Amino acid sequence: MPFIQEKGKGILACLLIALPSWFLGKAVPVVGGPVFGIAIGMIAAGLLRDKAGYRSGIAFTSKKILQYAIILLGFGMNLSSLVKTGQQSLPIILSTIATSLIVAYILFKTIKIPSNIAVLVGVGSSICGGSAIAATAPIIDADDAQIATSISVIFLFNVVAALIFPTLGGLIGLSDAGFGLFAGTAINDTSSVTAAATAWDGIHLSNTLETATIVKLTRTLAIIPITLGLAAYRSRKMVATPGQSFSIRKSLPTFILWFIAASILITVFNLPPNLTEFLKDLSKFFIIMAMSAIGLNTDLVKLVKSGGKPILVGFCCWVSISAVSLGMQKIMGIW
Repeated sequence: MPFIQEKGKGILACLLIALPSWFLGKAVPVVGGPVFGIAIGMIAAGLLRDKAGYRSGIAFTSKKILQYAIILLGFGMNLSSLVKTGQQSLPIILSTIATSLIVAYILFKTIKIPSNIAVLVGVGSSICGGSAIAATAPIIDADDAQIATSISVIFLFNVVAALIFPTLGGLIGLSDAGFGLFAGTAINDTSSVTAAATAWDGIHLSNTLETATIVKLTRTLAIIPITLGLAAYRSRKMVATPGQSFSIRKSLPTFILWFIAASILITVFNLPPNLTEFLKDLSKFFIIMAMSAIGLNTDLVKLVKSGGKPILVGFCCWVSISAVSLGMQKIMGIW
């Protein structure tokens, strides 16, 4: 088959990297499978001699498989349950998202960072780390190096937050509910939210993990308006470009529409838990495969050299989100 002949080697290479990355992510959740996928992919890239035969399959994995992963992610989004349970956290979530995007935009203007990296770091910091970056990247045509840089920045502050937030929360006197809200709104990636909440529960013999996870999943719903808004903005810019015209298809990315459809399906119909768990796990594995492909396409030396400004953006977004999350709790009388 032409598809297998053209893309098989590259897809297989990504699969072989994703398998150990998946298990390493399970063993070290504070790091997570996607980061292992990028790291192993970058190492493997230096060992591949004939990259031409892999290029097409790697490109397919980093683009198409990534989109399939986002579609499957929708099966973990029961809209009615998340909105009902997460409504207390909604003002905090909206405030932190707005803060991160504004900070990223200001830094984009002041330190002249590439717009795609500013968007990816801002969205990844405010919504759900790697999943938000994965959903946003195809819409803004981010290249693999920009995706790898953004994922690396998010990973750095995920690890820092997971390590220091349980101690910080205790020092400032957060309640169990308050820490659940803090972890769910101020830590980027679900795995790190889980790690921080589990550490808190171990220290305080509480059950904040469920609260933190629900808040985090409610945050994930922001993928829908953010991606659709970015798509509409790009289409509007294209209309302003000579020779370009508005396109409904380009304004509404198909994979995001399928993501919404999956969310509605799981909300309306009571699908078997075994099926939804399998689809969610498959989504996570596809993301790791896509990150492995991005690692294979990333120049490690260039990534290190370009890391300073993205790290500054990530740091400013992270600190601002944390401050706003705690500030909103004070205003709302939770803390």
